[in-house]
Amino acid sequence: MQPVRIVSGTAVPLDRSDVDTDQIIPSDWLKRVERTGFGQGLFGEWRDDRDFVLNKPEYAGAVILVAGPNFGVGSSREHAVWALMDYGFQAVVAPRFGDIFRNNATKSGLLPVQLDAEAAGALMRAVLADPALDITIDVERRTLSAPGAGIEASFPLDPFIQHRLLEGLDDIGLTLRHRDDIDRFEGGRPAWMPTSA
Repeated sequence: MQPVRIVSGTAVPLDRSDVDTDQIIPSDWLKRVERTGFGQGLFGEWRDDRDFVLNKPEYAGAVILVAGPNFGVGSSREHAVWALMDYGFQAVVAPRFGDIFRNNATKSGLLPVQLDAEAAGALMRAVLADPALDITIDVERRTLSAPGAGIEASFPLDPFIQHRLLEGLDDIGLTLRHRDDIDRFEGGRPAWMPTSA
């Protein structure tokens, strides 16, 4: 996983609440065995509508998704996070997230930014009014700013999750930080027991 320190760019406004993981990536996409290519299926059923926000050229290239409350509720599919990242999103901003989605996001390097309802609403209105609005999210400072709209807000982020994001540590990366201890333990195992080699 790559370190996540600053996310900067434009945003897509998904002005819907209670978006669940089945809406983010429909279940027929779960047959794939790769971890890539899910971006094509992102919001697959909604993208059939020509007027759906991802189909609008003014939002092309956006790296931030601004969503309504309760984003990522529903089943625990990691594919929802993979689809958002494969499409090009680096952060999702919402007033509330599904707990499992938020956990999956931080383990993959997708930044979930939970703003209070007032700040999230102001940001949604600003992005709807100006698709070219520049937004900067600073993980170390735990702030989101959109100077063109006069928005400056802070967001909560667990210190351990913040550390993981800043250092680019997924679960494997965290484990490998203890490689010497693991090697020492494995080296002391009786020869008749299975080894990791």
